[in-house]
Parts: sequence; structure tokens; C-alpha cells
Amino acid sequence: MSNQNTSTIIVTGGAGYIGSHTIIELLQQTDYNIVSIDNFSNSNAATFERIEKITGKQVKNLNVDICNLEALELAIAKVKNPIGIIHFAAFKSVPQSVADPLLYYHNNLGSLVNILKICKQLKISNFIFSSSCSVYGNVEKLPVTEETPFSPAESPYGQSKQMGEDIVLNYTKSVSDFKAVLLRYFNPVGAHPTGFNGEFPRGRPDNLVPYITQTAAGILQKLTVFGDNYDTRDGSCIRDYIHVSDIADAHVKALNYLIENKQKKASTVFNLGTGNGVSVLEAIHSFEKVAEKKLNYEIGPRRAGDVISIYANNDLVKKELNWSPKYNLDEMMLSAWKWQLHLGEK
Repeated sequence: MSNQNTSTIIVTGGAGYIGSHTIIELLQQTDYNIVSIDNFSNSNAATFERIEKITGKQVKNLNVDICNLEALELAIAKVKNPIGIIHFAAFKSVPQSVADPLLYYHNNLGSLVNILKICKQLKISNFIFSSSCSVYGNVEKLPVTEETPFSPAESPYGQSKQMGEDIVLNYTKSVSDFKAVLLRYFNPVGAHPTGFNGEFPRGRPDNLVPYITQTAAGILQKLTVFGDNYDTRDGSCIRDYIHVSDIADAHVKALNYLIENKQKKASTVFNLGTGNGVSVLEAIHSFEKVAEKKLNYEIGPRRAGDVISIYANNDLVKKELNWSPKYNLDEMMLSAWKWQLHLGEK
């Protein structure tokens, strides 16, 4: 049983892809009680069995819709000594956001406002916001630093993250005892090195790597590469793919940075990427090499909402959080394939 006097970290979206890997790192690297909030609208409850299999520890989850403030207040009232919140819970599909923008603004912004209200009510002073490199839009100069000005967002999802950052920064300025770290992820991929936890898309995946692994496993017939006529080295879009466990590790370091009062100002923004741009075709070839399988893929038309090329300058996070990514592209692809094979054994 957890110690009743121990401080608690609340993780919203704890059953999700990045949330669950962050909980694993928190359980393995810290002594905090961890409480998840997830209503499984885009995840499933079996995630907590997978977390227990990897860590040997059970995690309490509050099944509540964060957009419902009253229900959220009732659920969180039972949490003992909350000192920090890591806020992941958000919808994240670019194509879905283009098709249903109101859903994205309601869910992604409404949930954030409610979580900040909880911080105010309970005097929770340490906050980490899950942001995205999509806030930068199509940039003129690469690599992207934290100072790179935003271009117009390419999708309502990206815009919800731009607006979310503004909400956090404006709230942080309005109160004296509140500190925030905003983490802009580039392209999280891969699975826990054990192969026991990974991305669990509902229906057809929107992200490249689950699409690759499901095609290799025969679940999907073929993979479409959306465009090979971009102004890049092989014509396909370029992304900064980063292992999900590296991103999770950065959250633990960011949390310690806040709690140990190492942050010199009220809010800090960090890019989380490897610093390397990888094309879609290069990612496919890496997978084919480590899985020793040829992928059935074809070149299709460009897709609405896609940024041509983006990768991070990660100097700031390396310096301030003493963080650096551990996993290379082949290791990312191999872990994703192990997870896909694990799912196939079920």
C-alpha cells in the first residue's frame, strides 16, 4: 500500500500512450503516489494491468470526464496531498480535428481550464503541460528552437495546443505561487523496451509507426505515404521521431525541476526531440531492417494539415533538465514491433 503521507502527483490521461509511459517512469524513478485521471475516451483500462506487469505497482485511476468540472472536483477531493499535475488528457488526431474542430476546442481547452481551476482550488503549484511541435506550424528555419515564432497552425489540433499554451502562460502570470513547464513533443514513437506497453490506437491509426506495425502484422493491407514530392531529400515529409520512454523520462526530470525550485522563472518551455530529422521513407526502411520484413506501401497524395518538415533544437532541455534521448531510430522501430507482436499474442 502507498504511504498516506506521501505527496501525490496527478496524471491526466494516464491510460494514454505518453501518459502511461510517464507513469511507469514516475513509479520507477520516484516515491510519489501516482493517481491517474482517464475516462478511456481514447484509451483502455487494460493499460493499468500493463503498467503493473512492468513496475509491479498498481495505480489508482479516477474515471471522470475532465470537461465536467463538478465531477472532477468530487473525484479529486479524495486525493491525498496533491502537489503536482501532469496534464496529458487531450484529443490528438490531426485529421479528426480538421473534420470536427468544435470537438477539439471543447475537449482540449475545456479540460485544461478545469484542471487549472483545480490547481487554484487545491493550491497545487507544480504543473506540466503536454504541448506539441504542431504549435510551430510550417516554419521557415530549421531546426526549431523554443524561440521560433509560431506560424498559423495547420490544424485545429495544433491551434488547440497554441491556445492551450497561452492559457497556461496567462494563468501562471496571474498567480504568484504557481510554476509551469510546457513540453513541446516532436513525434513520439516506439513502445516500452519490454514490449509490454505501447501505442494503442482505436480503429485505423493516424500516426505513422502504428500504421507501419499493423501493416507488417497483416492487420492493415497497405501503408500509404502521403506525398513524395515535398521539398525534402527524398520527397516525403520529415519529422523528429523520439522514443516515448525518452519523452516520459523528460517529464520526471521536469517535475523534479519544479518541485526542487530549480526553475528561475514562473514558466519554461522545452522542445522534446532528438534534434534529427527523419523522413517517412527513412522510418519505413529502418523498420524493414530491424523487423526483417518488407512493407507493403504505396505513394499517395498529400494529406491536409501535414507540415512539410520539422525537427527540434533540443539544447535548452539538455542544459536545464540534464536530459538527453537514449534511443535511436532502429531501437524505436524495434520496440514498436515488439509491442505489435505482443498484441498479436493476446
